[in-house]
Amino acid sequence: MAGVRDERVLAAVARLPRALFVPGDLTGDAYVDQPVAISHGQVTTQPSLVAKMVEALALSGEEKVLEVGTGFGYQTALLAMLAREVWSIELWPDMTDATRAALTKVGIQNVTLLVADGTLGLPDGAPFDAIVVAAAFPTVPPPLAEQLGKGGRLVQPIGPGGREDVRLFQKRGERLDVEGRVTGAYFVPLYGEHAYPLEQAPAEP
Repeated sequence: MAGVRDERVLAAVARLPRALFVPGDLTGDAYVDQPVAISHGQVTTQPSLVAKMVEALALSGEEKVLEVGTGFGYQTALLAMLAREVWSIELWPDMTDATRAALTKVGIQNVTLLVADGTLGLPDGAPFDAIVVAAAFPTVPPPLAEQLGKGGRLVQPIGPGGREDVRLFQKRGERLDVEGRVTGAYFVPLYGEHAYPLEQAPAEP
């Protein structure tokens, strides 16, 4: 996979059947390296981009990870294969249900799925060793920065939604520092109390 060097990430990608993590009528597109349309005007992230974002977290296998934006769960599953436990937050229950079914089929059990506003994070589960945000906003939501543990890494597409720089941040003391640019990308907007207003989020599947 172009640009990805972490052998653990590459092995996880090779083992994970993406066809389980796209809508059933689109399984023929599952193994093409491109986004796949899902409900609520959203799209899945293409596998190569997911791999780059996950690689940037530098997971060793012992981390507690927070994911904002479950989607259909492909990234969730990869994170679960590479970390100790994953907490994943999604706005829409139908996506969470689809992810739960897919994770069950592949036997992944170290994931907790929640339907909530991901920009609020999960205070009761903090601190997290790593956080990944699968939607775009010009800044990191303050609750996510606060809930990242010291030395932890956070990856988020920074931009308005539609043309972004995916950036890696690291927590030093109480400060969240930019470590670098992971890649350019196109992401859907991030909705929530600390991002674009929830009332602007697509309501219909």
